[in-house]
Amino acid sequence: MPLIESDETGPSAESLQKLPFPPVTYSHILHCSYDHWQPRYRALVPKSRIIPLSASFVSYLRADGIVLPPENTPPADDDNLDTFSDDSDADEEADPSKEWEDIHGQIKSTIAEFGGKVTPKLNWSAPKDATWISATNDLQCRTPNDIYLLLKSSDFITHDLDHPFDDCVPDTTYSPTPTPSTPEVQYNLILRKYVNFNPSLEFRCFVRNKVLLCICQRDQNHFDFLFPMRDALRSRIQDFFDEKLKDTFPDSSFVFDVYIPPPHQRVWLIDINPWAERTDPLLFSWLEILRMKDPAGIQEEDDSAEEQFVRLSLNGHNGGSLPQESSEDQASESGEDEDGDAPLLPEMRLVKRDDPEAYAFTTPQYSAHKLPKEVVDASISGPGGMSEFLGQWQDILARQAQESDTESND
Repeated sequence: MPLIESDETGPSAESLQKLPFPPVTYSHILHCSYDHWQPRYRALVPKSRIIPLSASFVSYLRADGIVLPPENTPPADDDNLDTFSDDSDADEEADPSKEWEDIHGQIKSTIAEFGGKVTPKLNWSAPKDATWISATNDLQCRTPNDIYLLLKSSDFITHDLDHPFDDCVPDTTYSPTPTPSTPEVQYNLILRKYVNFNPSLEFRCFVRNKVLLCICQRDQNHFDFLFPMRDALRSRIQDFFDEKLKDTFPDSSFVFDVYIPPPHQRVWLIDINPWAERTDPLLFSWLEILRMKDPAGIQEEDDSAEEQFVRLSLNGHNGGSLPQESSEDQASESGEDEDGDAPLLPEMRLVKRDDPEAYAFTTPQYSAHKLPKEVVDASISGPGGMSEFLGQWQDILARQAQESDTESND
């Protein structure tokens, strides 16, 4: 997923152009594509289906305007054949799915297979910046048109389609096929069975040179119950990485997202992201991550103005002054053994209750990506224009509200 925005301004912004990242290769981006890693970790991910996309469907996603396929086809009626024939011809002209009927059919059947609700994404990104346009204000989709509307309203999807290899360098060592020039991408639509994830239990994990360097919340709000659980959660993630990812993912540095639902015994792999500036570091900064010692160990909270997030300690304290300890205890708590070697103990960063930055997170997420081109450019008219788009959108919202009421009554 592309980095949304940065708080860097003034002279420090120049450092964004000088972050000491190793070169990001084409192959690294390809390795982070869902269709590349999901088959290897099939048992570790939520249930999903990968639907290869044709050139005509990709062109539809790239095209200006939002034209959705008709929801229903009029039934045949012998007494009104001429009338229905004319309507059918009009629908065919306005129905973009005629160019990719097989994909449209696969989407319908997958939605039915997964109980009527799915969440979509492309190779790298989900259209999270477009959830404002959804009746449920999330990625829940019940019809193909719900999916098309999200995909075509998302800047993240546009990034996947038009800029996946920005700032990358050629690499000729990728096996089995060298990639000395920008590779062609087989785009895929990934449909996951809809699960109402608890956002407090999603974590982003940073791996450098096959070392789990640090971990943080994905949701940027304070959750008090996480603090007593931090050691157990960190250990669970560390074990998951050591057993499942460390020696199996083809790159030595990458970022992965996990979900640990109650009773917190199983770790689900949600996504794998590039070790690159485009991946949002969330509660860290990339400069901070790149400068971390290897391994990072566990650090006590730093009350300086620059540190706005808690740095968890092994002894169970997350704020205030720590009790006095002997030098041996301090060495033990800092993660050093008698030989001075630090074990692989990643720093785990959570949002504090009194963190002033946490209150700023009430600003709608992805606010920089709220309006797609179709909404801003209100002068568009004709097929795919604003009036037609708003009419379709209103119909979708009304239909989904009616379905929700029906489900509630049942």
